[in-house]
Amino acid sequence: MKLLHTADWHLGKKLDRYTRLEEQKIVLEEMIAIADEAAVDVVLVAGDLFDAFNPAAEAVELLYKSLKRLARNGERVVIAIAGNHDSPDRIDSPDALARDCGIIFAGYPHIEVATGEISGGARITKSEPGFLELQLPKYAYPLRVLLTPYANEYRMRTFLGTVQVEDELRKLVQNHWQRLADKYCDARGVNILVAHLFVMKKGEIPPEEPIDEKPILHLGGAQAIYSENIPHGLHYVALGHLHRYQEIDKQRMPIIYSSSPLSYSFGEAGQQKYVVLIDAEPGRIAEFERIALRSGRPLHRKRFEAIEEALTWLMANPETWVELTIVSDDYLGTEDRRLLLQAHDGIVAIIPEIKNKLTDQNKGHTIDLSQSIDDLFLQYFAYRNGQQPNEELIKLFKEIRAEQIDE
Repeated sequence: MKLLHTADWHLGKKLDRYTRLEEQKIVLEEMIAIADEAAVDVVLVAGDLFDAFNPAAEAVELLYKSLKRLARNGERVVIAIAGNHDSPDRIDSPDALARDCGIIFAGYPHIEVATGEISGGARITKSEPGFLELQLPKYAYPLRVLLTPYANEYRMRTFLGTVQVEDELRKLVQNHWQRLADKYCDARGVNILVAHLFVMKKGEIPPEEPIDEKPILHLGGAQAIYSENIPHGLHYVALGHLHRYQEIDKQRMPIIYSSSPLSYSFGEAGQQKYVVLIDAEPGRIAEFERIALRSGRPLHRKRFEAIEEALTWLMANPETWVELTIVSDDYLGTEDRRLLLQAHDGIVAIIPEIKNKLTDQNKGHTIDLSQSIDDLFLQYFAYRNGQQPNEELIKLFKEIRAEQIDE
């Protein structure tokens, strides 16, 4: 059985003021071609289908058209779950029509998909909250899927029960998966987990979350889910949320973040994006191969100390998105800015890096505006007040930042 794992499409997402919709169309075309060429049986989309709870009409249209083509009008099954950027109600709502196209949606972690035939002769033979068993016409063995869409604190507590301490929710998630695995995931089928969560190996440094993502490290008050919380007996774990391709584990079973299809912030500049092709059968851990995606404009962070050098690079590298830092002794003039913008249509930001040579040490002080807003706040406060802010003020600043992210 061949499966294709992808995640974090973020349809409708912009890069500052620039739309990425055309790039998203092209990369989804590439993904469809990969699925067709590899004769994939099932496509797994592990959350963050949209970039916002209320996506633009163009993003909604692109999702449904792309999923329909991925499903080959019902010949192939597509399973798509909600991520932390998605409205679970929106993801669940088109289920009746989607099933006729071979598409299965899961918006909530307690969703119970109706049993029965879907398009193309595939059948959902068993189902309960967070689980389905799928029988494909060409295989004698079933595909079992544990489904865990993203859930906020309220939904996760409602689904799994009240928790008193941080570690308890992690255990409840583990117990939920283990109960389903014990009940359904024997050696006579292919058993997988599809989830939109923050997963890491216990004791290791947490993987880096995307720079403009709202962190979900504290899922419902609990720390990250550990790979050891995932039950034995699974052949593959398809994860969404982290935008960089990452292999969290390969020893017990492959636990993989497939990556987003495009780089969505300059924190992802230079990252290669992938989909993952999975070859699975009962009785053995799944084999997998990451397949590089080639579509979309690459993102670059470039730094130059002369306008002429910047202009030369810009003209030699069209069809890119650029965050440009210009180092100078004074602020960037209007004429220089005009020359830069005329030379390239993908300049998202021009950051002046000012050298102030009038410091006490006369060694030059640089204001690097590409730093995080938190670091810039600390530097500005120290500059204006001659000391670092206290913990209470830092906490207040972070609360204000969090409210801005929510808005």
